[in-house]
Amino acid sequence: MQGIDFVQGEVRITTHREHDDLLSAGLGLDGLKGALAPFVNPAHPAAQELRRRAIQTSWKGIADLGPLGGYGTVYGAVPPVPGREYQAFAKLAGAQQPHRVLVQVPDGFDHAHRCLVVTASSGSRGIYGAIALAGAWGLPRGCAVAYTDKGAGTGYFDYADDSGVALSGERAKRGTAMLEFEPAANGEGIAFKHAHSGDHPEADWGRHVLQAAQFGLAMLDRAFPEQAPFTPQNTKIIATGLSNGGGAVLQAAGLDEQHMLAGVVALEPNVHVAQHGRALYDYATEAALWLPCALTDARFAAAPFARDANGAPHAAWAARCASLHAQGLLKATELEHQAIEAYEHLHGSGWTDQALATAASSTILDVWRVIAVAYGSAYLRRDANAMPCGYRYTTQVNGKPGVVDDATRAKWWTDGSGIPPDIGIGLLGGTDDSADPQLPGISGLRKLWTAEDADARVLQASVHALAASLPRKELPLWVLHGADDGLLPTAFTSEPYIAWLRAEGRRPLYWKLPHAQHFDAFLALPGFGDQHLPLLPYAYVALDRLWAHVFQAQPWPEELPTPVGTARGAGALQASMLGM
Repeated sequence: MQGIDFVQGEVRITTHREHDDLLSAGLGLDGLKGALAPFVNPAHPAAQELRRRAIQTSWKGIADLGPLGGYGTVYGAVPPVPGREYQAFAKLAGAQQPHRVLVQVPDGFDHAHRCLVVTASSGSRGIYGAIALAGAWGLPRGCAVAYTDKGAGTGYFDYADDSGVALSGERAKRGTAMLEFEPAANGEGIAFKHAHSGDHPEADWGRHVLQAAQFGLAMLDRAFPEQAPFTPQNTKIIATGLSNGGGAVLQAAGLDEQHMLAGVVALEPNVHVAQHGRALYDYATEAALWLPCALTDARFAAAPFARDANGAPHAAWAARCASLHAQGLLKATELEHQAIEAYEHLHGSGWTDQALATAASSTILDVWRVIAVAYGSAYLRRDANAMPCGYRYTTQVNGKPGVVDDATRAKWWTDGSGIPPDIGIGLLGGTDDSADPQLPGISGLRKLWTAEDADARVLQASVHALAASLPRKELPLWVLHGADDGLLPTAFTSEPYIAWLRAEGRRPLYWKLPHAQHFDAFLALPGFGDQHLPLLPYAYVALDRLWAHVFQAQPWPEELPTPVGTARGAGALQASMLGM
């Protein structure tokens, strides 16, 4: 069997058959859509219960499973897929903290078309964070699927009881088991791997993906020893991911010196190219500061979440306009004209009207500030008690700081997003008692990008290290991105990346899809889905096309016309709306 010296401790092998399969943990599509799977003992759930709920929340966080969304009827399916899972903690060379790798091997593995799909979690999600993309497409086809949490995940460490998350997903005290994340001994509040590991996981996303592919091949050796060895020469490795996972597979494509990857399909990637586009930290901090004011402009009155229940601009957003004026960043004295100035500022820095309108959802949910805090701490390599701008994470009971119970802690690994606030965890600090209380912290986060002091130089150097490298010329590569993406706008991410590839003699496929945005899961929200289309059906089609090229020698096209769909409207999604 191939060497896996990067594995830390045991490889945990579990079987999942009959009423507990690989793709839905036995829930099926109806179960995935339903209420969250309960725990028999909420304070100490069993590992199997934790796995089931983690898979369910990962599906709900990525796919539109709502009654109008069309999943399972117009596109996609969740058939039972029995098989085995191989899970371990692994380390990259030089890293301080481990990360999770997981391989799902279906009993129906297609030995005639030896296929391994490798993927990375979206956002900072846990290990199952790409199951609705990579698992849903690969497992029913007979592919094994290798996952990595790419140095993030939901293994929150609680200093109050000195506990973290063991390999099984169960809570464990420091010193009693190997933990997903174990910070320094002294501290307060909550620490988590993405923000506080002391590593720079985002700069290593590509290495995480390639390591997961290595782990996948080694676990196929274990699963089918009579057919070993499994290698990139006799087993086709297809990389796919969305959002941060999409950025991770593109990073991997640029580092793939051993030619492990047979092809790449990336959705809405968080990808950064040196000297091109804009880095996430740059436009996220800009958005946190300026978007609340700009979205009070009348042109966004019909955008979902851009107005309060009475149809008026949100009071907090109007207060931001006043703050920007007080800082001398806006000249106008009336809200109407301040909003226009803020809009023009953002428009001048590359934001499109489509991205701004959709970004109202991320703004009302405080996503920009939450991202900037966690990523800023990661870039500065700060621990939980030395975060920038006075921020900190703490446990909360009834909205106030307090010690949470075991039942709350148990849900972190299954229900968490990987970046708090989360159930029982709050983000504190960076505020004052003004009408715009979040302004001090947000301004401080923005200055880490615009200033030239020591901290700013460290952060900027960390962002510089994120730049993707050039993939090999013959690698089939396809990027799909929603034209209405308001979180990772195409103008800052996919478009400069694709332009760079083409200027360097590469021939990537690129679909900028009308009416699609960033969060398929948001399409179930009232008033939101009727303006948009899901991305996942296009991804499944792209993966089908890559499969045909890899296994059936169908020519890889130099370009393909982008499907032009129509917004869903108030009714249910129809296949004709996708324009394919």
